Order: sequence, then C-alpha cells, then structure tokens
Amino acid sequence: MLTGGLIGLKSILEQLKPSERKVADYILSNPQEVIQLSVQKLAELSGASEATVIRLCQKLNMKGFQELKLRVAGDLASPQSSTGYEEIRMEGPIEDIMHAVSNNNKYSIDDTLAVLSAEEVKKAAVALSGARRINIFGMGASYVIAEDLRQKLVRIGWWCEAYPDSHGQLTSAVNMKPGDVAFGISYSGQTIEIVQSLTEAKRQGATIITLTKYGNSPVNELADAKLFASASEQSIRSGAMASRIAQLNVVDILFITIASSQKDNLIPLLEQTRLAIGRTKKS
Repeated sequence: MLTGGLIGLKSILEQLKPSERKVADYILSNPQEVIQLSVQKLAELSGASEATVIRLCQKLNMKGFQELKLRVAGDLASPQSSTGYEEIRMEGPIEDIMHAVSNNNKYSIDDTLAVLSAEEVKKAAVALSGARRINIFGMGASYVIAEDLRQKLVRIGWWCEAYPDSHGQLTSAVNMKPGDVAFGISYSGQTIEIVQSLTEAKRQGATIITLTKYGNSPVNELADAKLFASASEQSIRSGAMASRIAQLNVVDILFITIASSQKDNLIPLLEQTRLAIGRTKKS
C-alpha cells in the first residue's frame, strides 16, 4: 500500500509558495474528501490553479495528482498516524518524559517508512557496493549518523572515512574520483558545508548519496540517490532526537540491504570482526 502523502505534505509546508500552501492546507484539512476529487475540483476548492496542484505533486517527488491521492488514501487506511507526536515537557514527571521521547522516536520511524523509497535505497546500496572509496560528510548531530555508517562499512572491509569538520570534508572531496561515493547527511538539507563538499565531490566525478528530511533541498538536489527521513518534532527543545533515530534507522536499512545482497561474502567478515572484538574483551 502506498503511503506518505499526508506526511510528505507536512514535511514540506515551510518550503511552499503561498498558492501551493493553500492546496496543501486544504488536503491536510480534508483528506477524505480529496481522494475523491479531480485536479480541477481541488484547484477550485483550494483557491489555486490546476498548475499549482501539479507543481505541488512534483515537489513531493510524485508522478502526478493520482499518485498523491493513492498515497493519501494509504495514509488514511494505515493504523499509523503522525498526529501522535508529543511535546516534551521538561517540568513533567520522569514517566511522562520517558513516554514522550519513546513515542516520538517510534512515530519518526513509522513516518520515515512512509517517505523512504525502496528504489532509492537500492540505488544507494548498489552505488556503495561498487565504490572504490566512500567519504561520509556530516556536521554536528549528523556526524553521529555518519560515524555509525562508517563503522558499519569498515567492519566489512570497505575503504570508508567520515569527516566531522568542513576542512576535512572539502579536502577529501577534492581528491575524489569517478567510481567513488560521497555520502552527505544533513537532516535540514540546508547545511552549507555539506553542499560545498558534495558540489566539489560531484565536480570530481563521484556518485552522490544524500540523507535528508523529506522534500527538495540544496543538499539532495546534488544527489544521484536520495534517502529521506521524517520526524515531526514539536519543539526546538527536542533538538535532533527523533530525527536522529529516524536517520539511524535508514542507515540500518541501507546496511542490511547491502549485506543481504552480498551475504556469502559479508557475513563471514562480520563474524570475524565480532570474534576479534570478543577476544579483545576477554584479554
């Protein structure tokens, strides 16, 4: 079942022009009605043009209004809903904090599944599997995700580096070649240092993979494979919490996709590293 229409709209609201925002708001307020409408009728009811409706679908990376309706219908039929995010209240009892944080993390994973494309995951896995060298770029909280992916890929013997600072990222990008992969991580999709490093890597002929929040952004506009995460955190106080969990989940999905396609070669390597670490602990 196709899902992700309502979640996708909520994720890109702040990026929309006023006319597109009117269409998006109408869909979010009237999802049951919208799945029965034509493009013409939706344009009329939302006070926008048919071209605006089509533009909105394109910004959602959808083929047209029919796909958007199918995804909205899938959202309505799904037992999961992104309305369950909670405000994390610092003054509340510990039990409330435990529930709110855990609840938001669970919803972020469900919402990410709705916007993450299996086709894009496959493209990213194929690119990484064939790479001569892999450079992973992430600033601040995104570097935590970058380091997690680096650790996983190093365990299977791949040439992979993660760079937490802009100078290291840019220097490594300049030295990339065709056949290399640059993996940029920025939840906002706006981080200027990641844009600069990926632009340079692309100029050198590297394949670009990105992991950002859903929607168009300067970071994922550079990508050959776009991976999306979604986390509707309710407050600046929650910071990179649910979004970090969502991104780590995408990294796990990507790594298991790679491992499953090469299990005869990779599982023995994972076992060897596990045993080596176990011997170190015993000594």
